[in-house]
Amino acid sequence: MNGAHPVDEWLGRAADRHGTPCFVYFTAPIEARLNHLGRAFGGRFKLSYAVKANPNPALLAWLGTKVPLIDISSIGEMRLALSAGWAASRISFTGPAKREAELAEAIAMGIGELVIESPREAAAANAIARSTGRRQDVVIRITPDRVPRGFGDHMAGRPSPFGIDVEQTDAALPPILAMQNLNVRGFHIYSGTQCLHADAVVENYRNFIALFERLAERHGLTPDRLIFGSGLGIPYHEGDVPIDLDAVAAGIVPGLDALRASPRFARARFALELGRYLVGEAGYFVTRVVSVKQSRGSRIVLCDGGMNNHLPASGMFGMVIRRAYRMHKVGGGGDVEKVDLVGPLCTSIDRLGSGVDLPRLEPGDLVAVHNSGAYGLSASPVHFISHPMPTELMVDGEVLRAVSRDWTSCHQPALERTESHAAA
Repeated sequence: MNGAHPVDEWLGRAADRHGTPCFVYFTAPIEARLNHLGRAFGGRFKLSYAVKANPNPALLAWLGTKVPLIDISSIGEMRLALSAGWAASRISFTGPAKREAELAEAIAMGIGELVIESPREAAAANAIARSTGRRQDVVIRITPDRVPRGFGDHMAGRPSPFGIDVEQTDAALPPILAMQNLNVRGFHIYSGTQCLHADAVVENYRNFIALFERLAERHGLTPDRLIFGSGLGIPYHEGDVPIDLDAVAAGIVPGLDALRASPRFARARFALELGRYLVGEAGYFVTRVVSVKQSRGSRIVLCDGGMNNHLPASGMFGMVIRRAYRMHKVGGGGDVEKVDLVGPLCTSIDRLGSGVDLPRLEPGDLVAVHNSGAYGLSASPVHFISHPMPTELMVDGEVLRAVSRDWTSCHQPALERTESHAAA
């Protein structure tokens, strides 16, 4: 990309006012995506935001008025969500290794539903609910025996820590259904992620529907909550083609309507759990060029931000083949050349891109890495070599503001915060 990018004025302002490296999140693309999802599926799905994609508190607070449900994967994320204004009743809790202390705090705070991933977890939750005189709503996560080709990360059809393997459901479900202090409301399936192929996503959702029908019939359940793991991907790399959301909707809406027409599923709420598809393309990682070096035939651009701030962009986040994220020189200008971009760390794996085509870069120039609104800062080894934490900023309308997180809110139990506030 040789010319200026439409967001460059904001990115330049963010870097000048708040320094680099920094993350900049734009709310307008998120709102546009929410509107597209609503139109495509015609309101058949309630959306659930996966906090692990980006747990920034200001972003969580903004989403609280836009998305009906939220999914957390640790008690720390629950504390962040509560601090951002989310009611516990709107929260679900996934994760394959929930500790009993986490279960106890979530149940005490009135979490909407626990996503049960194993018989052990069900027994622990049942005992905690019984000891507090509660009956906890839960959904049971099922791991299918297959996932269509085309997903970047598979969570089914192979040994998996997630959920209860579908082959084990006949033995595992009856004891869970018999637990007196658990109210089994339905099922959860998330079998693959980062898919750009509409036909594969449609096939995956059809597999979900078939499993929901089979398990409900076999175990005499009338579910009122069914959670579909979206699996919708975003185009990280040059040459990637965005997924056709309208084609996904056209392929699966008839199946959703047929499921809804069944008396057993007439009252069921269909939730679509998604994270990166909602916020990933709305964020940029901005880093400044510190130095440029010519080394053995390569032009190496050394930046003030690297894998310590943005591990996924370095290719160290589940990628089999390391490919550079889309990126551009802020402001454009200059002849395009191939460069290697590296960060400030004392390790050869701190590399944002190899052989990337960019306009000529010099010290002081800014580079913006696209698709950085999900799995950026919080998925990175931020304490490695003790560089300062990058600033997070949000552009909402015509307002740019710093929204860096206060990590203490996820480390202090919500019950303690409630009590301390009451004492004050």
